[in-house]
Amino acid sequence: MEKREVEFKTIDGLTLRGDLYPAPASAGKVPAVIITPGFNCVKEMFVPEVAEHFQKANITALVYDPRTIGLSDGLPRNDIDPARQVSDYSDAVTYVKGLQGVDPSAVGIWGMSLSGIVALSAASLDPRIRFCIAVCPLVDLDYEASKFPRLLVKMQQDRESQLAGNPPMYVPVLTAEGKNPAGMGLGADREEFNYMVNAKMHGASRHENRTTLQTYYKIKLWQPQGIVRYLDKTPVMMVVPENDMISSPEAQIALHKTFPEPKLLHVEPGKGHLNVLSGDTFPKLADMQANFIKEIISAV
Repeated sequence: MEKREVEFKTIDGLTLRGDLYPAPASAGKVPAVIITPGFNCVKEMFVPEVAEHFQKANITALVYDPRTIGLSDGLPRNDIDPARQVSDYSDAVTYVKGLQGVDPSAVGIWGMSLSGIVALSAASLDPRIRFCIAVCPLVDLDYEASKFPRLLVKMQQDRESQLAGNPPMYVPVLTAEGKNPAGMGLGADREEFNYMVNAKMHGASRHENRTTLQTYYKIKLWQPQGIVRYLDKTPVMMVVPENDMISSPEAQIALHKTFPEPKLLHVEPGKGHLNVLSGDTFPKLADMQANFIKEIISAV
């Protein structure tokens, strides 16, 4: 089926680039879903199969690299700013609403891991968003108490260094022990660590296992729990991996309970944070998501 490279502008003038998976023209006016991958991930990681499945279900899908990552603009590179990513979802909605063959009243968003909670935040602030699907959203953004004071010192040293004309300081997303250097999340198992560190060898040639140190300053400035409480009308589906070692399943389920109806919660048995969309169970899980979208749109 068709896939084509596209780009769109953000309100602050960046160009974000991605791949459009249009539903067949014979399907008429169709829903659309906007997809971004997880924390510091490029569009070739985890989500192409998701987009293809939506396309086969007559749902147009846009997958794009978040700002500063992959093919998208933004400096410094791999500088993750979730508040800006929330805003970028809305600019993607504006772009997709204008696409030929898309029903502008049936555009929703999809996110995984960090982009899962980013998507929920965007859906809370943009009433044009018709639905939101969040897969293993990264709910707990606290850092390890033992690491935080030292992290604050390093952040300010980095700021002083940059103001003196030096490049930004970078840190790995995962250390050799499978831990995030800021203590964000619960940690990755060996399989998850190997995938993230070796993603370049698995089709994600633009992936870098590092972010700016200031990424963690920007994450701490962003308070999604104060945003998602405004999500009072947008239908939400959440997919929670039963064995998630990075984002607590209990915390994900507790967040879902705060959302109003209509909503759907699915706990995927035996899966972890990074393999929830893989294996023999994926087609059934993808069908569930496509059906959720169609049911929401048809209920109008």
